[in-house]
Amino acid sequence: MNEAIPVSRVTDHGTAKLMPDVDRERAWLLTVDGAPQSYVDLDEPAHLEFEYTRRLGHVLDMVAEPGRALDVLHLGGGAFTLPRYVAATRPGSRQDVVEADRGLLDLVAEHLPLPAGAGITAHGADARAWLAAAPEDSADVLVADVFGGSRVPAHLTSVGYVRETARVLRPDGVYVANLADGAPFAFLRGQLAGFAAFFEELALIAEPGVLRGRRFGNAVLVAAHRPLDTAALARRTAADAFPARVEHGPALRDFVGDARPVRDEDAVPSPEPPAGAFGIG
Repeated sequence: MNEAIPVSRVTDHGTAKLMPDVDRERAWLLTVDGAPQSYVDLDEPAHLEFEYTRRLGHVLDMVAEPGRALDVLHLGGGAFTLPRYVAATRPGSRQDVVEADRGLLDLVAEHLPLPAGAGITAHGADARAWLAAAPEDSADVLVADVFGGSRVPAHLTSVGYVRETARVLRPDGVYVANLADGAPFAFLRGQLAGFAAFFEELALIAEPGVLRGRRFGNAVLVAAHRPLDTAALARRTAADAFPARVEHGPALRDFVGDARPVRDEDAVPSPEPPAGAFGIG
């Protein structure tokens, strides 16, 4: 039985809470303003609890041969779930984690410290500003999981942002992002259109119910200049406890339809989740 004590702290961007999992010793749930943000098992960093995090993990597993060390840039830190995962599954990787909420970084460092020699460096900075200053061709993988509360900030949704991701990634690099939307998918279609303008290969991973417009939910966007093994990715995501579908090629182009890339001056945050989505409301 986990006898750890919950922690609550007002940070730069909201009220963060760390709650111990009664079923898993040294496992914690992080919420910000009531919205679940991260789940971390300090004893089993390769354990991914959230459905969307598992899908991001499948992509990270497939970007290179198993165990190969990578240079990974994470936009959005949370409790460092995915950086810990990469450190465990790809030892020797060099990872930068950019998180705008410095108070959250302090909370996580204090209560959920990273293992020594993990190769993970945290930076308290705005994701777009950090990306603009990052060296060209410096990352094998760029993971974006940035939410202001429960919405992706507007300045991380525009074609100017996409241009920077393409500049920072190496030619064989892969971009993967956690997004959220519901029918009629104006936000998600615009994001896909923007990435299609700079990347040759796209895929989208989501639950069938979300893709059919039955409910609001997470969708993982994958972009690369090289072919993606979508068949292998589809097998992995279909085998999960909460199966997902991988859309790509003509089906994904049909989904995007006549959507246009989002200009910086027109950018807006991702939609507000309906009451009850993601544990809110």
